[in-house]
Formats: sequence, structure tokens, C-alpha cells
Amino acid sequence: MGTARVREHLVERGWSGDILEFAESSATVELAAQKVGTEPERIAKTLGFYDPETADRAMLVVVAGDAKVNSGRFKRRFGAKPRMLQGEDVPVLTGHPIGGVCPFANPEGTRVFLDESLRRFETVFPAAGTATSAVELPIDALASLGGAEDWVDVSVGWRDEDVAG
Repeated sequence: MGTARVREHLVERGWSGDILEFAESSATVELAAQKVGTEPERIAKTLGFYDPETADRAMLVVVAGDAKVNSGRFKRRFGAKPRMLQGEDVPVLTGHPIGGVCPFANPEGTRVFLDESLRRFETVFPAAGTATSAVELPIDALASLGGAEDWVDVSVGWRDEDVAG
């Protein structure tokens, strides 16, 4: 686990940037935004769910910091209600600790999806394998470096119509 494995994963795929590492936790959207000096919306939070196709595999959905996964949208897209990974299953099924889950260097078979809420930004900041790290990536690089299977629209809270009413 950790940033070394994430760095290796990214470099193997042609990335040559820097992983930001901090002395204190960046495990929440607010903390991460403070650490990297950006607005919370640009934090790309990676949410872990039990894969509806097989509960012994993780499915990761990366959403913007101000977005929340909507159960109805998730069910329409994936055919089942979202079931968040339980604490003890997070490191086993994602390869990363709570607060450091990211779309990189996950176990074989882990499915990764990117939510439409991220497309508003040129770059975003996902975690990099620990609760004290992040990496700034352009949106198109996030898709390729994270091995995203597809873009999905399963979130609410970030669109004007979501906020207005």
C-alpha cells in the first residue's frame, strides 16, 4: 500500500508528475482542499462500493468533492442499490486504507467509474494511496491512468438544479 505503489502504477502508464504528500491527514474533502490549496469541488473523492455483479470485488466511483452518489441514479445505472464498502473490507478490496482510496493500483478486477460531476474541471485531485497524499491530474489523464471503465451520471448536489431545489 501507499504512494510508492501508486507512483509505480502511474509511471508505468506514462505519467511524470508529482505526488503531493502531507504531514497531516488529507482524508476528507475539506482537509484535502486545504492541503492542496483548491476549492473542495475539485477534490476527486473515490467512493468504494461492493460490485453489484459480485460482492467479493470493489467497484469505485470517483465523484467531485461537492457531489453525493444518488441511490436511484446508481440503481438505474448498475441494476442494484449502492452498498458502501465496510471498513474492514476497504483495504482488502481496494488495496488502500480508508482516506487513501484512489482509482490507481487497485487489485485485479476492481471496476472504476468516473462521475459526470468531474467534467466541470480541467484538473482534479484524487488521493494517491494514503490518507496524507493527493495528485493533481487533468480529467482525461484521470480516465486513462485510473483505468476507468466508463463515465457515469450517478451523483447529485453539484448541478444548479440540484442546489436550487
